[in-house]
Amino acid sequence: MFTLRTILLTALSLCAVALVGAYLIFQARFLILGPQITLEPTHIGRVNQPVVTLRGDARNITRLWLNDRPIFTDRTGRFEEALILENGYTIATLTAEDRYGRRTALHREFVYVPATIVR
Repeated sequence: MFTLRTILLTALSLCAVALVGAYLIFQARFLILGPQITLEPTHIGRVNQPVVTLRGDARNITRLWLNDRPIFTDRTGRFEEALILENGYTIATLTAEDRYGRRTALHREFVYVPATIVR
């Protein structure tokens, strides 16, 4: 039969296994989430200046590109990169890769209209 001691030992063992499992899942969250890019709000859409500065955070990455050109982050994952716009429509693509080869991309669209043309 079941004694109080075996019931308590079984319950304590199950709680210990559940806590260890929860801790492992918590520590593996970066592995599960993959690379992440966050951009600060910029002037999206119509722009009257030829240079736009893209600022943001990149987490869980080993490499980061802006339009297939490598850019770099500081120790905290922050980046700041200037983008020169052509007349008309420009797409900025930020791509990040983690150490397992998983990639994510973030696209921003800009329309540069020089101030001399704007009425």
